[in-house]
Amino acid sequence: MQQGELSMAEAGSVVRKIERKLQAKARSEKGGRGVREKRIADNVLDVIGGTPLIRLNRVGGPERERVLVKLEAINPGGSIKDRIGLALIRSAEASGRLKPGGTVVEATAGNTGIGLAQAACVLGYHSIFVVPDKMSVDKIRLMQAYGATVHVVPDVPRIDPNNYQHVARQLANSTPGAAYMGQFEEESNPETHYRTTGPEIWSDTDGQVAAFVAGAGTGGTISGVGRYLKDCNPHIEIIGADPIGSIFTGPVAPFRLEGMGEDYYPKTLDVDVVDRWIAVGDDDAFDMARRLAREEGLLVGGSSGAIALAALQVAKETANPGYVIAILPDSGRNYFSNIFREEI
Repeated sequence: MQQGELSMAEAGSVVRKIERKLQAKARSEKGGRGVREKRIADNVLDVIGGTPLIRLNRVGGPERERVLVKLEAINPGGSIKDRIGLALIRSAEASGRLKPGGTVVEATAGNTGIGLAQAACVLGYHSIFVVPDKMSVDKIRLMQAYGATVHVVPDVPRIDPNNYQHVARQLANSTPGAAYMGQFEEESNPETHYRTTGPEIWSDTDGQVAAFVAGAGTGGTISGVGRYLKDCNPHIEIIGADPIGSIFTGPVAPFRLEGMGEDYYPKTLDVDVVDRWIAVGDDDAFDMARRLAREEGLLVGGSSGAIALAALQVAKETANPGYVIAILPDSGRNYFSNIFREEI
């Protein structure tokens, strides 16, 4: 152990002191009663965000005391992508690309499509999505349940003209009144996380953050949250969990994890924010996702398994005091046809 680094026991003691302080603060703010403020939402979009941080109790070793997971599955559409669905539509409206009664078009691994379809229902738009054929049938059915039209295309590299992003753009150009949402290019993607997800983490931990761990597909989450946290404290480590086979840890090869990893660097990914990447294999990620369900009661997807594994590793390694925050992006209900098929 290097001079100035905290031992695991010392880190655990610091974490427990922080927790007692936060609990006392919460009791004070609630008048000691712990009564939840009543709230009536105007529509389902009003309840997106504000997701909780939850400690791990069984998976991992002593390092888990430092890890808090942010459960995005409790968003109404079941994932962190609910946050950007509305933002992408509002951006398209503001630019004049999307007119009343028009059609939302997007290339998606599924979750952004679900978030967009949900928002489109509320706002009076039609929706069309294009997904690669490696994605779970559960997410396709969810998009269809919101009334979306879904086109499934072969999972081919971005340089191929039949890549799902290119097909979606072509559909947007050929469909009257349609607008391509552009989650891989639009600044409203990372900006949403800078405005919402990052501040939630900072507030809920009273700024006691050692590191932040997330995956990167579009890179919107890790870029937006990373920028916000580094603006608050430049010493916070921003760690990307990445599938083996993704370009961020390379070399590029096929992988089965959904919603994270890419074969190119999207415009919405700010690589300068990320301090380092941790590569995680498909099977290890899926196994951890199943363990999170069985041992922690957290029914989450494969990307959550990869991120949790990376967060536990970071908790062992970082010398920074405070919590290691891990984003759990979506619900395991999206993966009953693959990751959890043997569990049913």
